[in-house]
Amino acid sequence: MELHPLDGYLLDGTPSKGEAIAAVLRDRSSDPRAQPFYRALDALGVRAADEALLALRLVLAGRAPTDDAVVAMRAARSRAKTGAAGSREAYFALIGAD
Repeated sequence: MELHPLDGYLLDGTPSKGEAIAAVLRDRSSDPRAQPFYRALDALGVRAADEALLALRLVLAGRAPTDDAVVAMRAARSRAKTGAAGSREAYFALIGAD
């Protein structure tokens, strides 16, 4: 499975944060919920919080970026970075990816 640039950055650090943001800004979704995130990324670039990238990733997956969903994504990401069993699967389940 080819990773979305945000997933690659958030889970593996590849691509870099700057490269992931640039990729997202090049291929913008028309979803109205994504527009504030794009404006923030245009303004802040790599200074944008990773939590905002998690919320944007939820939006790009067609999910609501609720606080509970973002907290769950952050927790799954943290576990995945430690190599915890099933953590990557949990992350992808939150965005509805197989």
